[in-house]
Amino acid sequence: MSSEDEGAGERSGREPEQLALVREMARQAKAPKAKPRTWRGADVAEHLPVARVVVDKGVLHLDRYFDYAVPKELDAEAQPGVRVRVRFSAGAGRVHAGRREGGGLISGFIVDRLAESDYDGPLAALAQVVSPEPVLTPELLALARAVADRYAGSLADVLQLAVPPRNAKAEAAASPGSLPSPGVPEAATWERYGPAGPGLLAELARGGAPRAVWTALPGPQWAEELARAVVATLASGRGALVVLPDGRHAARVDAALTALVGKGHHTLLTADAGPQKRYRQWLAVHRGSVRAVVGTRAAMFAPVRDLGLVALWDDGNENHSEQHAPRPHAREVLMLRAARENCAVLLGSVSCTVEAAQLVDSGWAVPVAADRAATRAAAPRVRTIADHDLARDEAARTARLPSLAWQALRDGLREGPVLVQVPRRGYVPRLACERCREPARCRHCAGPLQAAESAVLHCAWCGRPEADWHCEECGGFRLRAQVTGARRTAEELGRAFPSVPVRTSGREQVLDTVDGAPALVVSTPGAEPVAEGGYAAAVLLDGWALLNRPDLRAGETALWRWMSASALVRGQSAGGTVVIVAEPTLAPVQALVRWDPVGFALREYAERAELGFPPVSRMAAVAGPQAAVGEFLDAVELPADAEILGPVPLREPADRARGRVEEGPQTRALVRVPPGSGTALAHALKTAQAARMARGGRVPVRVRVDPLDIG
Repeated sequence: MSSEDEGAGERSGREPEQLALVREMARQAKAPKAKPRTWRGADVAEHLPVARVVVDKGVLHLDRYFDYAVPKELDAEAQPGVRVRVRFSAGAGRVHAGRREGGGLISGFIVDRLAESDYDGPLAALAQVVSPEPVLTPELLALARAVADRYAGSLADVLQLAVPPRNAKAEAAASPGSLPSPGVPEAATWERYGPAGPGLLAELARGGAPRAVWTALPGPQWAEELARAVVATLASGRGALVVLPDGRHAARVDAALTALVGKGHHTLLTADAGPQKRYRQWLAVHRGSVRAVVGTRAAMFAPVRDLGLVALWDDGNENHSEQHAPRPHAREVLMLRAARENCAVLLGSVSCTVEAAQLVDSGWAVPVAADRAATRAAAPRVRTIADHDLARDEAARTARLPSLAWQALRDGLREGPVLVQVPRRGYVPRLACERCREPARCRHCAGPLQAAESAVLHCAWCGRPEADWHCEECGGFRLRAQVTGARRTAEELGRAFPSVPVRTSGREQVLDTVDGAPALVVSTPGAEPVAEGGYAAAVLLDGWALLNRPDLRAGETALWRWMSASALVRGQSAGGTVVIVAEPTLAPVQALVRWDPVGFALREYAERAELGFPPVSRMAAVAGPQAAVGEFLDAVELPADAEILGPVPLREPADRARGRVEEGPQTRALVRVPPGSGTALAHALKTAQAARMARGGRVPVRVRVDPLDIG
C-alpha cells in the first residue's frame, strides 16, 4: 500500500491494513481443484496396462473388483496400494476410441496391476492417482477381506475402518527414524501370577507366539504389566499392538510404556487426535518407523510390521464392537490377525468373558491367573444387601440407601474417597408400578415413562405428557423409581453428607482421576475415575437393574461392570470394602463375593453349550419391518444345519429409541448354526442381502453377524 493510500485510509477512519489483509486472504485462498483428466486419446501403459481397483462403494451387490486402463502418464504412480479416483457408472453407450468414458468420480484403491482384464468390454481409464503412498498393503487387504467375509459385509466398508482419511500435510512430512529394540524387561508385578506371568514375558522376549487369557488382579498395576508385555515383544525385534476400550485406558498404557522405555518406541492411536496428527501417527506405523501401537478399537487394523503380539484389554467392554458396518468386534479381528501372522495373543481383564473361557477350555489359550491367596489379598471385601434386608431396614424405607451402605460410606470417608455406582444417568430415568413393578409405558407408543426434576410424567420416545397413568396389570396408581439416576443420587448424598464434596462422572462429563482426599464419587458404569491410592470403599446400587435386562449376557455384563468398579477399591488387606445391593444367592453376585470371574464364565459356558447359544454356536440377527424380515428369510438359502429363532416383536427397537420411528411393527429373527458353519451362514446372508439391494429394496432389513444383544 502506498503512502497516499495509507493517508487516505487514516482520513476515512478505516483500518489502513484492510486492503493488505484482503490481498493476503486472497493469496492464501485455496484455488479450486482441477477436475481429473478424461485421458481421451491418451496412450495406455505398455507394461501391465490394467489396474484392478476396489471402489469406495459399500453396497453389497458391488462388492467386487473393477478393472481400469492405466494411462501411460500414470504408469509410475499407479502402483498397488495407492489411492486413486475413477469414473464409475458410465453408460455402456459412452465409448470413444475403444475406451469407456463418463460417469461420476469416486475414490478407490489399486489392489493389483494386470497384463489383461477378464472383462470383455471397453475399460475406462484411471482418472487420477491421488497419492503415490501405497497405504493398502497386501496384508491389510487380505485382513479386510477376511473381516468382510466373516461379518457378511463389504470390503469397502471395512477399508473405511482400516485406512484413515488422507491428510496431504501429514503425508508430505517425513516419519521419524526407528529406534533400536529395548532390552528385556523385568517381570516385576507379573510375578504375582506365579510361574505363568514371568514365563509369558520370557516367551515373548524369545520370539515365541504364546496365546494367553490373563485374569488380572485388582488395582492399577494392569497398565504397567501390559506395557511390560509390549516391551518384551519389542525386545525380540517384533512389533506389538494393544487395543483398549477407550481413550482413558489407552492413556494409562501409553504413560506406562513411556515410563518404561521412553518416547519413540510406540504411538497412541485414538479418536481424540485430529485428522492430521492421527494420519501422521498411522503413517509412522505403516512406514515402519514405530513398531508398537496403543489405541482404541480403530487401531485393530493398524499396519504394524512384523507383528509379534496382539493384546486386548477388557474384551467384555461393548466399546470393542464397531458401530459402523459391518460392525466387527476387536477381539475377533485380532484373533484373525494372530492366525494369519502367527503372532502371540493376550486377552486381559479383571473379569472373564464366556468367549475367553471357551478359548481356555478348548486348549487354544492358556490361563494366566494368580492363586487364591494373592487374589484375596488384592481384592476388596464384598458385602451384599438382599431385598428382604431392605424390607426390614428402616433407612431403606425412608431413604435411598440401606443402613449397611450408609455405614460403608461413613467408614470409607474417614480413609479416603468412596465410589457410588449407579446403573443410570439423569434424575429418575425409569418408573414402574409400586405394587407389581410392571414398567410404566406410554399409552400412545408404548415407550417408557420417565420424570424429570419437575416430577411431570412424559414419554421418553414421543415426549407426550401423561397426567392420569394407571397400571394395566394390577390397576395401581402409584409409581416407584425402577432406577434412580446418578444426579438424583448425588443430590441425596450431598444432603446426607453436607461437609463432603460430591463429584459425578457420566456421559456429560467423565472424570479420569480423583485425588485421595475424602469425597463421594457418583458414577455410571464405565465412567468410574481412578482414585489416587484407590477408593476406600464402594457402593454398587440397584444391582437388579443390570441383572434383569432381557439379554443372554445380562449376568456376564453385570459381573463385569461390578468387578471393573470394585477393582478400583483398595484390597482387603488395606481395608477396602464393597457393598452391593443385589440378591446374594444369584450366581453373578456370588462370583463377585468370591472374586471368581473365571468360575462364573465356565459355568455360563457350560450352560450355553447345553442350550446351543454363542459362543458355542454362530448366530446372526435379521431385523426390520415384519413383512420385510419374512420376505428376506424366505429368499435366503441358509445352510442345511441352520435354525431360525423367531421372528419376534422388538419392544424397544434401537431406531425408535433414537427418535427414528419406522412404519410398521419391528421384528427380529435369530439364525443359529453349529460350529463350522459360520462362514456359510455369513455368505448366505450376504448373498441374499446383495440380491435384495440389487432389486432396489427400499424397506431396510438390518443383518448383523454375532450380535451383542441376544434377548
